[in-house]
Amino acid sequence: MTKHNIKVCMGSSCFARGNLDNLNFLENYIKENNLEAEIELVGALCQNECSSGPNIYIDDVLYNEINEEKLEKLLVELK
Repeated sequence: MTKHNIKVCMGSSCFARGNLDNLNFLENYIKENNLEAEIELVGALCQNECSSGPNIYIDDVLYNEINEEKLEKLLVELK
């Protein structure tokens, strides 16, 4: 099984626009669904995509304007 990588931009713009909430959501989702072995969750420095944030990479694909609803849909698609 391939381990998925989720990289959360922690630059000040993305962080202020909602990535703190997104990070908390991801941590809870991974734990509640026992996905610790399947998903590697990491933080990233500014990715220079500030105007379209908050930004998250899933398996090196950039997703912009992320919120919890979009995140949940993306996580369901990983399964």
